[in-house]
Amino acid sequence: MLRSFRLANHRSFRDEHELLLMPAYDKTGRSAVPVAAVYGANAAGKSNLLDGLRFMAEAVRHSYAQWKPAGGVPRRPFRLDPGTAQEPSMFVVELVLDSVRHVYGFVVDDEQVLEEWLYTYPHGRRRVIVERTGDKISLGSTVEDHRGRGGVLRELTRPNALFLSLAAQVGQTELMPAYRWFAEYVHFSGWGKERLSDIVFEVMDFLSATSHRQDELRRQRKLVEFMRAADLGLGDVQVRDPRSGDGGLTLAKPELVFVHGPQQSELAVWEESAGTVAWLRLVLRVLTALDAGGTVVVDEIDASLHPELAAKLVLMFQDDRTNPRGDAQLLFATHDATLLGTAFGEEVLARDQIWFVEKDTDGASRLYPLSDFHPRRGENRERRYLGGSYGAVPMLSDSEFAAALRSADEEIGGRAS
Repeated sequence: MLRSFRLANHRSFRDEHELLLMPAYDKTGRSAVPVAAVYGANAAGKSNLLDGLRFMAEAVRHSYAQWKPAGGVPRRPFRLDPGTAQEPSMFVVELVLDSVRHVYGFVVDDEQVLEEWLYTYPHGRRRVIVERTGDKISLGSTVEDHRGRGGVLRELTRPNALFLSLAAQVGQTELMPAYRWFAEYVHFSGWGKERLSDIVFEVMDFLSATSHRQDELRRQRKLVEFMRAADLGLGDVQVRDPRSGDGGLTLAKPELVFVHGPQQSELAVWEESAGTVAWLRLVLRVLTALDAGGTVVVDEIDASLHPELAAKLVLMFQDDRTNPRGDAQLLFATHDATLLGTAFGEEVLARDQIWFVEKDTDGASRLYPLSDFHPRRGENRERRYLGGSYGAVPMLSDSEFAAALRSADEEIGGRAS
């Protein structure tokens, strides 16, 4: 589980900020909250916060295998201050993996990895797994160095690649839990335009992620029931794979079919609405996390989901019946103030699950929690947020909008005359 994420000098975040997912009011003893929501006005930086975690995951997964050896580090520092743009960027996570706390982080500039570290706390005391400063990499005393593998890894680690990214390729045991979290247990949704042609393979990967036929059928049933529950008019979702026929070679591609109505009418994925496809992609990630644990990170969850559907999704992570392992998390950015209230007779978000982002006069984003305002249990958070009590809302002026329209009309009228 993700307990905290810290970043500095990434996109609109100039200064160091930390998103804490540790319970502030929960007395159950959980190590992390199952849900965290980030609110803010348009262009405040809430998406940039989540993008920082996404960049970190991409660096762990791909810096060794895919970043060009002489291509530097594809980071995006704060650009509104020329001095800051030349300073390093930092990314740090604290995780709980198999009941052990892990802290992993790195510091990069445009050219190379300046620092990198991984610590674990198996008995409450820090254990060094790896520490790196520039080209100096040291492994902790508890890390097994099979036949001098550590020395080979040090030699192979490029200046612009993470040691964790390389060490995972050879299965360095002590680093694998942290790598596996980034590679398999954090899922991102809402970034960029995903190709329709890829979704059939996403569904196939989801269904085939188990080695037992019964588990595969159970997963398929869950997927279909989730799609039906969203009231999209769907009766079934099917994958037709020509490779599962006579076993011979074929050039045909697998197809994803959506079945509608009493007449069992079939539509291809490209005939479905964008909302249906977006919900399917999100459901695949959500079911994976609820089934095996993991963190689902969603940018602008309200962009493609009705408020009641978004509330249902949040409540599934909050409920012990649908999140029985307790290690599935949902982290999302949103404008949807209704999630600050109640839905279906339940409080959607707890007081320690709400964060805000706003920009200062220099254009730098600032992150802060609702708990800074010492909210009372049961207070109308939706009304207070929309009323500006917590900040992180746009400062809109009717007179400024009217003046902008008049100014545009006058300018165009002047040119015409």
